[in-house]
Amino acid sequence: MKNGIHPEYNKIKAVCACGNEVELGSVMPAMKVEICSACHPFFTGKQKLVDSAGRIEKFKQRYADHYAKLGKGKA
Repeated sequence: MKNGIHPEYNKIKAVCACGNEVELGSVMPAMKVEICSACHPFFTGKQKLVDSAGRIEKFKQRYADHYAKLGKGKA
């Protein structure tokens, strides 16, 4: 390998939104993640909905009139 062309590989801490910190190696100076093994539903056994962008609310708002018409037509 050539000297001086490769980035430095350092130990960093990846910090989760829940506060959990994991030490790992990377060329990045720091890393922030939204979900880790300490708070992910698969690993914790807790079922919770992860909707960080509000996509479900946007969908409900977009199709609210359509569902209202369907509900009135059936009744």
